[in-house]
Amino acid sequence: MYVRDARNRDEVWLLDRMEELGLAESSFRSRDYVIAVDQETDERAGFGRVRVHKTGEETATEELCELTSIGVLPAWRGQGVGAHVVERLVQTAGDDGFDDVYALTDRAEYLTQFGFERVAETELSSVLADRLATVRERAADPESGSVVDDPEAVAALAVATDGFEMPGRFRDRFKSASPDTGGGSGHQDPDEIAEELGIDPDEATYKYDTG
Repeated sequence: MYVRDARNRDEVWLLDRMEELGLAESSFRSRDYVIAVDQETDERAGFGRVRVHKTGEETATEELCELTSIGVLPAWRGQGVGAHVVERLVQTAGDDGFDDVYALTDRAEYLTQFGFERVAETELSSVLADRLATVRERAADPESGSVVDDPEAVAALAVATDGFEMPGRFRDRFKSASPDTGGGSGHQDPDEIAEELGIDPDEATYKYDTG
């Protein structure tokens, strides 16, 4: 297994998988995504996005980076795929000059394994505070398709791009990852259940907005 940048030909696959997993995302751009791929079969197993926001709080060019739309296909869960997608996204953010990356999730315990820490709502920029409110509102809408169980449990977390830590067990699983062909959902490890990190509400008639 390995993780690579998404390509133009991955666009339809990404949109279809996001719809299947209930991950509605606006301003879709395939170049913002990375994809986990089985090097032997070229089968795609998971994906995630780095989303850059302009804060405008100090300068017009000030930006912050958010990890979002992270998903692992059911047959590949429990094998370190999601962990390696997150790792690649953090590395990408670091390569792009960001010192920190943020994520919005209702399952903070998943990301804290990698060094993420909770950020108090009072310390969030206005952009992230608005995003957090949006994610919670979507999660509370029964027709949104959100996979968040408790909207109020959604919290903001952050990690320094040079502070990401990968537990060894995820490395071991990823090296020998293979799809579950029995129709199940992999090993059902709660650490690897697909996360919904900072999903925008869908105001269009589609489950994703390509505008």
